[in-house]
Amino acid sequence: MNPDLSQLSGVNLVVRGLCKQFRNQPVLADVSFSVNPGEIFVIMGPSGSGKSVLLKHLIGLEAPDAGEILINGDPVTSPEVAAKYRMALVFQSGALLNSLTVGENVGLYLTEHRLKPEEEIQKIVREKLADVGLRDVMDKMPSELSGGMKKRAAIARALVTEPQLIFYDEPTSELDPVSAVVIGEEILDLNQRTGVTSLVVTHERELAFGIADRIAVIMEGRIVTVGAPDEVRNAADPAVKNFLQADFKRQPKNLRA
Repeated sequence: MNPDLSQLSGVNLVVRGLCKQFRNQPVLADVSFSVNPGEIFVIMGPSGSGKSVLLKHLIGLEAPDAGEILINGDPVTSPEVAAKYRMALVFQSGALLNSLTVGENVGLYLTEHRLKPEEEIQKIVREKLADVGLRDVMDKMPSELSGGMKKRAAIARALVTEPQLIFYDEPTSELDPVSAVVIGEEILDLNQRTGVTSLVVTHERELAFGIADRIAVIMEGRIVTVGAPDEVRNAADPAVKNFLQADFKRQPKNLRA
């Protein structure tokens, strides 16, 4: 039986001692952090730092060699997690199905699982698209949308499940600066309105400092610092400083201001 999600808020995510090797090469080394309910937690690092592998573990696509991942105290791999909590992933590419309309993409989960009558599904889809600033696009095809609109449609699709935890995989990659700001504002606005726990994986420093409650910097498979944006910005670690200063010609915009 599905839980009454209207009575639930964001969940707590805990990662303890996560380790992973591929062909005897360490990819994740003793990764530990926790995400508070309703928090926007950003995992940031350069290419090849282990972000994608870590995300695959968090969503259950990879099994760790050691360590554990807990959602409100339940192991993420346990059947209880799927029964008790709702989680959603916003893919880096948006991953909309080109053969379906935008509305059909957004309502796909509800339709495939026959969770609601068709009329109610249409109503929910319209509401979720409106939540991300996309009105009057239900009948359009994904090919008719801009990159930023596709990302927002993907967020709307995630919202259909009324998630307590949303994972965002590089949500502003391949977007122009204006569209990237819009997506950052959408993530922040949804978090503030719904109380959902948001975990954002990105290498985009402006996004990270613009929306995060806390940031974890991962390098060479290790979490090297965790803290509020100002704490991370002023971190003493030379590697963190070099990463933040590389080609960084302007200060990040604080979307919370």
